[in-house]
Amino acid sequence: MQKKSSSVKLLLFINLLLIISLVSCERNNKQQVQTNWAVDAIWYQIFPGRFHNGDPSNDPTKKSLEGTWPYDYQEKWQLMPWTDAWYKLQSWEKYNGEGFYYNAQLRRYGGDLQGILDKLDYLQKLGINALYLNPIFESPSSHKYGATMYRHIDNNFGPNPNKDSLIWKAETPDDPATWKWTTADKLFLKLIKELHKRNMKIIIDGVFNHVGIPFWAFQDVKEKGKKSKYSDWFVIESFDDPKTPENEFKYHGWYGIPDLPELEEDKNGPCQAYRQHIHNIVKRWCDPNGDGNPEDGIDGWRLDVAHQVSMKFWKDFSSWVREINPDAYLTGEVWWKNFEENVMYDASPYLEEGPFDAVMNYRFTDAMAKAFINQEDQILPSELDQLLGFIRSNYPDKSQLMLQNLMGSHDIERFASMAVNPDRWIDHASNLQYDKDFKIRKPNQAEKQIQKVIIAFQFTYPGAPYIYYGDEVGMWGADDPDCRKPMIWEEFGYEDEKYHPFGLDRPVNEVQVDHDLFNYYKKFIDIRKKYKCLRTGTYKTLLTDDKNMLFAFERRLSDEQIIVLFNLSEKTKRIYPVDLLSEFDLNQWDLIFPESTEKEQLNRKSCKIFYKSIKKDGLKYE
Repeated sequence: MQKKSSSVKLLLFINLLLIISLVSCERNNKQQVQTNWAVDAIWYQIFPGRFHNGDPSNDPTKKSLEGTWPYDYQEKWQLMPWTDAWYKLQSWEKYNGEGFYYNAQLRRYGGDLQGILDKLDYLQKLGINALYLNPIFESPSSHKYGATMYRHIDNNFGPNPNKDSLIWKAETPDDPATWKWTTADKLFLKLIKELHKRNMKIIIDGVFNHVGIPFWAFQDVKEKGKKSKYSDWFVIESFDDPKTPENEFKYHGWYGIPDLPELEEDKNGPCQAYRQHIHNIVKRWCDPNGDGNPEDGIDGWRLDVAHQVSMKFWKDFSSWVREINPDAYLTGEVWWKNFEENVMYDASPYLEEGPFDAVMNYRFTDAMAKAFINQEDQILPSELDQLLGFIRSNYPDKSQLMLQNLMGSHDIERFASMAVNPDRWIDHASNLQYDKDFKIRKPNQAEKQIQKVIIAFQFTYPGAPYIYYGDEVGMWGADDPDCRKPMIWEEFGYEDEKYHPFGLDRPVNEVQVDHDLFNYYKKFIDIRKKYKCLRTGTYKTLLTDDKNMLFAFERRLSDEQIIVLFNLSEKTKRIYPVDLLSEFDLNQWDLIFPESTEKEQLNRKSCKIFYKSIKKDGLKYE
């Protein structure tokens, strides 16, 4: 009996090991599954406070500004009128005696979650199927990159700010068992549900390198000093000595900005207690009801200043997310390696067996500006191919199809203003604070055509097209804060742009929806959705004609083949005779853009798109 019992125990033990092994393999396989929906994404970035004010009852108040720069008390502060000219100073701004750039940080416009909900039909009409929201967690700043907490949506984005603040106070910030759902949280969950009903995805900003001064753990450190159990969360240079009248408390802010206390890290990332807190935050927003089904949660994260956070932490973060939702999408802001020298990071370590599916592809932005916008410093087609070829040769194929190919964001000058200001490094001295010669006028028709040809490239090249809110209706503006103007809506009448922050002369520009540009974006979204080869097909450069400034590439998948030809020059060009395209008789191809019968001529800064069904012609894909 003893031998039989031992054998049974051994057999049970072996079976248990097999079960554990299978479960482990299944979990690892889930973590290695790459997102499929992201290759079909048409991204739309929303800066929530400037998109649409759907609920005036929750508008920010003077008190809601406490805890962020500038800290001066504003006696006559008021909510900004949505439709006033951007550089126009309000009466309360004139009262404080400061200039535009000081007051720009105090401005609040009332954009909220209800405003996004109200405009979902608009986004669907445009063809958007994936949203990225700038930070939405509680924060007193206009940009929300300095969080007060990660566990709650900003109360001024929800329907009942006062009720939400009472809920916070009844919780223990580091104990998820005490966390409740505020009215703002519930409205965000409703937004997720409505988006998923429409087969739309949503990712949100994760800012885990730094926090805001009101962040609950940082406030505890300020109050208790070394005795605080969160003292190892932050880069503290010196604690206050209570025996002296001076305040010796000093800490490290992100890029030296005191508003944004930085998290302490070693080679493995932040301390264990902070990591556990972030793990709890991931679970809260990726599977809000905790039932193991992530359908009620967000579809991924955009991770801020990702290169400044340990890779080990991001790998753990990725495993936390994918354990809940194997199809979640993670994209990182891996951008400037050397800002002063205009050198960008090679993001491949984050993509090759790394934690992210993609990155915000500012390399694409840079290449488009150099090839299509620049005049004196314009690069040749062969050089364009080299710039884009860096990504094609260094980034894994799976990631290339999911890269966020953008021409505008909250961190750079507007796409339209980029076209008006050629021969510049993107994101460098691109507003009037740094360069009073930066042109703040509306683009003319020639500059708008430059935008159009880049849009054509953006929607036909490998990677996911990405639209910054308002670019589709012609919004223009310099770098931050001008790139964060209130959205232009058809139902509003806007004051003409006629002011200058330094009182200089400028053209008077009318502000209204550009229907032509909106329809152009919609046209290319429809083209991308119609032809699968533009989303998942192979890429091949067909032509780099430096003499004629012509560039062409092919996208191919199964029975679909598309050729896209670009004229980078200011002169009309004939496609033929071009030796490198001699093998293609374009008369046998369908011209799908533009609507024209002229196949062999390219106007200045323009493109043509040709389609051919390989199956129809009895050809085999090679």
